[in-house]
Order: sequence, then C-alpha cells, then structure tokens
Amino acid sequence: MRVISLSVDGIFQAAQRGLYDWIADQDADIICLQDLRALEPELDNDIFHPEGYFAYFFDSGVKHYNGVAIYTRYQPKALIYGLGFSSGVDMEGRYLQIDFERYSIGTLLAPSAVNPAESQEVKIQFFDDFQALLHKITRKRRNYIFCGNWNMAHTRKDVENWARNEDQSGFLGHEQQWMNQLFRQLGYADAFRLAVPDAGEYSWWPSGEVGVGDGWRVDHQVISEGLIKKVEYAAMYKTKTFSSHLPVIVDYDIDDLEGMY
Repeated sequence: MRVISLSVDGIFQAAQRGLYDWIADQDADIICLQDLRALEPELDNDIFHPEGYFAYFFDSGVKHYNGVAIYTRYQPKALIYGLGFSSGVDMEGRYLQIDFERYSIGTLLAPSAVNPAESQEVKIQFFDDFQALLHKITRKRRNYIFCGNWNMAHTRKDVENWARNEDQSGFLGHEQQWMNQLFRQLGYADAFRLAVPDAGEYSWWPSGEVGVGDGWRVDHQVISEGLIKKVEYAAMYKTKTFSSHLPVIVDYDIDDLEGMY
C-alpha cells in the first residue's frame, strides 16, 4: 500500500504546477493533502477529483486558510472530521480521518505559530491535547497512520543548521521533547525515519522555495506500533516541486486492501 502526504501551500497553485498530473502517475492507494487554502465548494472541478479515487475535504470555513483532503481508492467505513478536543483548539489546525475495519488514516495540518498572528500557546495546547488522544487510542486494536504537516521537527538531523534554528517555533526544546515522548513512550514511530535513518533529508523550506535556505523535516507519516514492521520503502519526491514542501512517500507491506473493510 502506497501512502503519499504533501502540504501544498494552496491547492490551486499546486494544481497549476502539475500536482494532479503527478498524482495520476503515482499509483498511490491513499493521498493526504494539507494546507489547501480553499473552501470545499471551490473544489468541484474534475481536476480536484482524480479518476479512481474517493475524495474527501475538510476546510476551515475561511477562504484562503488551511484545509485538508484525503484521496482513497477504497471507500472508507467512516469519516472523522476534527480531533474532538474539548478545548476546541484542534480547529486552529485541521484534521480529517478515514476509517476502515482495522486501519485509520488521517491527514493533519497542525498550528505552526510561525506567523505573529499565530500563538505558540495555542500550538502547545493543540499538541498536549493530541498527546492525550494518542495515549488513549493506543489501547485500541487498530492501526493508525497520521500523515501531515506537523509543523515540528524531531531531532538535530531533521533541521539543517540546527544550531541557528533551535529558538524557532517547530524546533523548540519542549517540541523536541513532545516528539521524544511520542516515539519513545507512546510507542508510535516515524515511518520515513525507519526506512531512511540518515540525516540530510528535508521536506520543507521556510524560505518558500525548495532548496533555498535551511531545510526542515516537518512532514511526517507517524504510525502506530502494529505498523512498524510493515514499512517497506520511503522517499521524498524531489524531481518536481509543487509547494515549499516535498511529497513524503511511504510503501507499506499491506496488500489485503479489501481486508481493510
């Protein structure tokens, strides 16, 4: 099963850059997009509904602001919109999940706190609530893949020239500690890092242009413990760019897709 995740910096711009032509050639089973910057009614054009896929969107209700999408070759049993935090802070980002019999795949756009209008306190609350949710669902007999732009890098090898970026949101000490807890205590894993352990692979450039300035790896496919041995291959697509982020591609040893029902 091939899963692709990409933060698009606006779906219309990405489409103009050839994203959907590229998608048609990938033979992916699940495609998770983030940061659409579009309302769902604006996406009724056929280009945004690739042949062979069921398409699901969750916008922000605000034009030109966040939003996520999932394309799947298999119709899910259920859809979950949002993370359901009692604080309501999950709506500062966006999350959409598709459920099958034994698998759940989510597309996540986390708050960034990079722009002055965005609050680091909101981001902290978001991830504290998210951690509580992840802890809760570890007891379920279900496999999870959380794809998305987490707006957070884990270790020094995930940030180019890390020393001059350690005071930036996304690589603050408490954010690195949060990811340590995610991977070392809660039992989740970074699918890309399982397949590609070496440093020097980045998925996002704050400059807005791939390869310009320092690169960060903030786009992840985080998987539950039951999928750790299922990761076969992972890569970032670099031949053509569709945004300031690169597509993260992971192949899983799951061939019983019909069994997902």
